Amino acid sequence: MRHPFPGDRTTAFIDRLTTRPSLAVRVIIASAVVTTLVGVLFVSTSPPRVFAVDVFGALRAPGEPAFIVAHRGDRSQAPENTMPALELGMTGPKGFVETDVQLTSDGVPVLFHDVDLERITGESVRISDLTLAEVRERDAGEWFGADFRGTPIPTLEEFLDSFRETDARALIELKAAWSIDDVRPVIALLERFGLRDRVVLQSFSLETLDSLQRFAPHYARILLIRELPADPLPLASRLGIIGFGTTARSAAAQPAALEALHDAGIGVLCYTLNTQDSWAEVIGLGVDGIITDEPGELDAWLAVTAPGT
Repeated sequence: MRHPFPGDRTTAFIDRLTTRPSLAVRVIIASAVVTTLVGVLFVSTSPPRVFAVDVFGALRAPGEPAFIVAHRGDRSQAPENTMPALELGMTGPKGFVETDVQLTSDGVPVLFHDVDLERITGESVRISDLTLAEVRERDAGEWFGADFRGTPIPTLEEFLDSFRETDARALIELKAAWSIDDVRPVIALLERFGLRDRVVLQSFSLETLDSLQRFAPHYARILLIRELPADPLPLASRLGIIGFGTTARSAAAQPAALEALHDAGIGVLCYTLNTQDSWAEVIGLGVDGIITDEPGELDAWLAVTAPGT
């Protein structure tokens, strides 16, 4: 570009305008660069979505053997949700070990199924009303047999510390309704032990699953539900879950729902099945996993009915 008065101040000013962007332009450019960098960082740090096949392997067709889930550990051989039962579940038939988590009154996750201690210790006191120190005073084994007298209620931390040394996977049920603040210590422990890819979190509570979806969407999640809806896909999409856990009766009553879930890449597990007839029924339906109190017996039965599994 030629200027009519080379060398004067007007020329210098025009040169600056034509060779340097204005402040406004520079601000716009800088903002665009920052936005781009933030976008790149967000994409690079956002966790990948978890799919059922990543956790369960290929979803089952009717007649294909389901994987085994040891319910509250191997509770046929040791008191449920104690370390002896859970260690048997972790080292037994290849599959999953299942356990239940509640918070003590001082916010520590412990492994216990019932709302209160009545069935295990004879006390009508709730776990949520006891501190960790008070929970640890309880005997969780004597009811099962004298050999287990003095067995304590374990913490989630103790379980995960042992679990990480195995090749097992875990289904961890969060009992009742959990807020985001409630789930924080559970996720913190799982992250500390590096177990994100080996654990599935599950609950009957929609509130709990909503809290997990908002706080820890990178963790695989299952909705436990007694009756599958005729069209379960909207609910699965809303919650971002990889599977449903339901009853054999519900799965048998909704074969179209089971097929739709599999077509959408969503798994189905059935609980709590302890007989050969029930195992045969759900395998015939194409259920992916069987939650059982008899993992050893189910493993032996599968070895006969489906050799090589």
